[in-house]
Amino acid sequence: MSGKIRVLVVDDHAILREGVRALLQLHPDIEVVGEAQDGTGAIEAVGRLDPDVVLMDIAMPGLGGIEATIELKKLGRRAKVLILSQYEDREYVRRLLKAGVSGYVLKKSAGAELANAIRAVHRGGLVLDPEVARTAMAEANPAAGGGGVDPYDALTDREKQVLKLVAEGRSNKEVAEVLGISVKTAMSHREHVMEKLGVHNRTELVRFALKRGVIRVDG
Repeated sequence: MSGKIRVLVVDDHAILREGVRALLQLHPDIEVVGEAQDGTGAIEAVGRLDPDVVLMDIAMPGLGGIEATIELKKLGRRAKVLILSQYEDREYVRRLLKAGVSGYVLKKSAGAELANAIRAVHRGGLVLDPEVARTAMAEANPAAGGGGVDPYDALTDREKQVLKLVAEGRSNKEVAEVLGISVKTAMSHREHVMEKLGVHNRTELVRFALKRGVIRVDG
């Protein structure tokens, strides 16, 4: 076996995956062993390829980066997750750190930094882009806290996944297919989500998801 760091690249844009692969080929100690275009594909690929590091986008159709990270941790996968995102959104940073990611690098500052970030998380370090670190520190500041219990944090990991999919407009059948559960279970999760968040219809649920950065409107 070579001593190379095995990397899985997950992004819904093929051109970005190709760019990252080309960039990492310049580093002899790093090898891209596979690609996936969404969170579901990432979970399958990690099980098949057992990479050292998963380079993960956040905003992908279906199962996004945060939801996929939660699932990987739940499955006990050893792969470290390094987020490669164009956003330094505080809500995303807070939730990703909670989900157990090992790093967060902005796409605009990738370049040679990306290889160094991969090496660092592989060694067990936590890598945060300077802009992201400032955001995380601001979040950690008690003065910024509201003090109350966050209804989002009351959701189980599966319910958080369901929230994202429903907010994206997925039907119960589609939610069931993406998560590999029955339609009846998907409906049950959806009811629990609405009950815990205190929302009464899809419009209120979407509004909550947008406000909390679970989904975003690009453009």
